[in-house]
Amino acid sequence: MCTMILERVAVSGAGKRPEGWFELSHASVTYDHPFHVRLEHALNIDFANEAAGPSGRLAVELEPDSARALAEAILQALERGEEAGV
Repeated sequence: MCTMILERVAVSGAGKRPEGWFELSHASVTYDHPFHVRLEHALNIDFANEAAGPSGRLAVELEPDSARALAEAILQALERGEEAGV
């Protein structure tokens, strides 16, 4: 069953593909059927720049526990950077 769960957020940054770096405008986060990994549901993140068309996209599919671990690692790294004053 498709969940149709989607969160979209504006982001400022860059992504890298074989052709080189491209600017990002947003990220779409879904919890739904993945295209590649063999799971019933996964956390899917699409980093994109709509102005760049289909080639301006970087996709990630994560097993739910891996997604949680990544979210915790991101928050820890940000906290440590802020504590260090950088």
